[in-house]
Amino acid sequence: MSSVLSIFKLVKAPVYSHCFSQDKSLLAITCENTCLVYRLPPANSVTSSTTPQLVATLANHDKTVTAVDISVHGRIVTCSQDRNAYVWEPLSDGSYKPTLVLLRINRAATCVSWAPSGYKFAVGSSARIIAVCYYEQENNWWVSKHIKKPIKSTVQCLAWHSNGVVLASGGTDGYLRLFSGFIKGLDSKEAVANSPWGAKFPFGALVREYYHGAYIEDVQWRSAIEKVAFVSHEGSLNVVDSQDQLQSVNAPDGLPFNSLCWVSDAEILCAGFSCHPVLFAADATGAWAFARDLDKAGGAAPAPVANEDLDESEDANSGFGISALRKFKQLDLKGKVSTDAQESAHENTITQLKPYVEEQGRVTAVSASGLDGKVVLYRL
Repeated sequence: MSSVLSIFKLVKAPVYSHCFSQDKSLLAITCENTCLVYRLPPANSVTSSTTPQLVATLANHDKTVTAVDISVHGRIVTCSQDRNAYVWEPLSDGSYKPTLVLLRINRAATCVSWAPSGYKFAVGSSARIIAVCYYEQENNWWVSKHIKKPIKSTVQCLAWHSNGVVLASGGTDGYLRLFSGFIKGLDSKEAVANSPWGAKFPFGALVREYYHGAYIEDVQWRSAIEKVAFVSHEGSLNVVDSQDQLQSVNAPDGLPFNSLCWVSDAEILCAGFSCHPVLFAADATGAWAFARDLDKAGGAAPAPVANEDLDESEDANSGFGISALRKFKQLDLKGKVSTDAQESAHENTITQLKPYVEEQGRVTAVSASGLDGKVVLYRL
């Protein structure tokens, strides 16, 4: 049985970031200088013939939108290379009201992540700053507090612990850092009273720091077991726990990873330049190793479901090509991989993985966006 559940060919440009609403009824993607919001049927009724319906276009940015996230309350936050971020409040008529966030940065915003509570979020930037943003009722706007030291490079990725206080970040200086994102009056000290990561959490405090060396592309928590995983540009998956025990395993094809998703306590899915997700698993001793490729040569993927106004003869050529030399030649000569040469549902680099369906503590379906303008749903 094919691992591909559905393929949505949504745009003719790279999709750098995507996310779902809490109930999975809305899908938001970034495309050039806009954020597009689509409506989907319930997750258990999505099939290969499902067509997402465009319901909103969020277009206040004037440069590339680098990241998008949706809070538990349905608010959408977008950040962009124009150094701005907007919080989009859903209205009763289905539209969205934008509110500018006072980021106070002088370089591009690169990543964004809502805290689990939905009352604050963090924005990473090329200004070597993490802006933790929250709503100020008195002035009716979103303000930010900065985490600066000891960051020395672009912040590539961010992820909140389930306690809503400890914030993991990775960047191009090769460091994984854990900071305190504690906001007085918004967060409770009880949330970190028994945290194994430390005893005191004043805002901006450096909780832990790990040097890896290569660019860190994505980081994600598994809060229930107090572990954090990250992937890097030299093609490795790394898992660290509160006892500072670090394990590392390399990609089977040696290509860089861009994103990861915890499937269970002992399984992690990674994806990037190889165009197909790769599953890693931990054995009884806790050692991580390659388990299997989720989507590769051998099974025909379902035909992509395209928007009615999208010309299927065109495709996105942005970004890097695929691993095999044959595919590089296809991209070089034709601008896309021919049907008979295609080995996976994605025809170009996968940019981001997100959990889609979770049952009894295990993720059973994931979504993946790519430089080919597709969002692909995979079953595990």
